[in-house]
Amino acid sequence: MAQPDWHAMEAAEAARHFAVDPAQGLDEAEAKERLKAYGPNRPSAKAARSGFARFFSQLIQPLVLVLIAAGTVTVFLGEWIDAGVIFGVVLINAVVGFIQEGKAESALAALARTIAAEATVLRNGKRYKLDAAALVPGDMVILSAGDKIPADLRLLGGKELRTAEAALTGESTPVDKSPGPLPADTVLAERRNMAYTGTLAVAGQGAGVVVATGDASETGRISQLIAQAPDLVTPLTVKIGAFPQRLLVAILLLAAITFAIGILRGESAFDRFMAAVALAVAAIPEGLPAAMTITLAIGVARMARRRAIIRKLPAVETLGSTTVICSDKTGTLTENAMTVREIWAGGKLFSVTGHGYSPAGAIELEGEAATVAGALRETLMAGALCNDARLVHEERQWTVAGDPTEGALLTAARKGSLDEVTLNSVFARLDELPFDSTRQYMATLHNVEGVQLVYMKGAVACSSAAGNANTEIGLE
Repeated sequence: MAQPDWHAMEAAEAARHFAVDPAQGLDEAEAKERLKAYGPNRPSAKAARSGFARFFSQLIQPLVLVLIAAGTVTVFLGEWIDAGVIFGVVLINAVVGFIQEGKAESALAALARTIAAEATVLRNGKRYKLDAAALVPGDMVILSAGDKIPADLRLLGGKELRTAEAALTGESTPVDKSPGPLPADTVLAERRNMAYTGTLAVAGQGAGVVVATGDASETGRISQLIAQAPDLVTPLTVKIGAFPQRLLVAILLLAAITFAIGILRGESAFDRFMAAVALAVAAIPEGLPAAMTITLAIGVARMARRRAIIRKLPAVETLGSTTVICSDKTGTLTENAMTVREIWAGGKLFSVTGHGYSPAGAIELEGEAATVAGALRETLMAGALCNDARLVHEERQWTVAGDPTEGALLTAARKGSLDEVTLNSVFARLDELPFDSTRQYMATLHNVEGVQLVYMKGAVACSSAAGNANTEIGLE
């Protein structure tokens, strides 16, 4: 059934559609009934293949089938050593492919577990933390900076809410959200009153009613399209599929010629037949499948070390043959990680080393380690205190929960030995002025050694108008 144009509705109308009071949310009994009707809030998983099916699929490759045929013929000829070698190669090839594919599927399953999210939900007039899988259409979800959007939401209200939607739309910069209705023909990337599953709230607060879960969400639809994709066909698999046919024709032709020449010379038909079979077996490149599998497995292992998961071995050959990648948006192919490169403070230009959100790096002045004091220290403190993001270190990787630019400022502060957690505990935030696209700056009030100080960050022109144009940070 087609979904209504939620973005074209008034916020209150969307809530009435699901018979929910935005101030109270659903009651538990109704939520349980809807969970039975709509199912868990997760995309339907494609049925996993059994271990036997995965192993058997390694044995029906074209070259492997040729090897099995050759091994069978050598068994009938009584050449047990040759048959053992051939079937050994077949077994090794199958085991390597089976193990590699199993590792890839395990990695994909682990990746799916990492994206599981919790949601703050309003039910019976009270706020609860629930697993996102328990959400149902009509649930009232409360959003804060750093939250992952757990379902497709029609936003009912908010304060300076911005979301990062690169995973869905490819748009690299955060999108400002507002609850007002939009024209029905507004494209998905411009629906400012909607928040979509899997995207991230990077600033502000908001609230919305769940309008779609699981397969009905925009992300769920993409998941279903991926599940319907045809089996992998790469240039390498096409060539491998054609090679055995050509090889078989050539081998049979040579064997027939050998047999015919022997008969014409008056030799025994049985002896010539055995010689022709021996020639056919010898002509089959037994080591080619194993060599090809090992080479591709090495390529997959190298890609895995660079955090690229490749499920099917032949795909690595296609990826390695890529010469041009076309993209319609700059942010699609970036890491979505900002890094502070330069700091202008106290009339001096400081350079910052390091990459991404890892605090490994240093602040330098003319190639030498800089002393973090005076204007430089105050600049780093401003970036760390006037900030709503937080750095997260998981599985030996640094990420940011919140706005990427704010994450870059926290990283720069850590490179100057200033930890934002310690700073916020010592210099408590008393009040704040959230970032606004009109004034183009954010400000926070802190108690610094008994004195109330305002730290602010934003566009240089606006900061100058506010009398604070002494510092500037260069990002990339």
